[in-house]
Amino acid sequence: MGRKISTIPKASVARILIKAGAKRVSQDAVDAFTDVLTDIAVKISSKAALIAKHAGRKTVHEGDVKLAAK
Repeated sequence: MGRKISTIPKASVARILIKAGAKRVSQDAVDAFTDVLTDIAVKISSKAALIAKHAGRKTVHEGDVKLAAK
């Protein structure tokens, strides 16, 4: 099977887990956390795009993202 391409860098995800207090992080944990973050990001970005469209804009603004994240 081929590699799964992620839009979030795995090194950054590992760094987040370490900053959160983990002494060591397995590759499986990084993969799982990357999947979870990607799912959340896609949901928020979809909502933000709908908010911008509802406002009659093509551009997503900071407020749209903040509102979608609530």
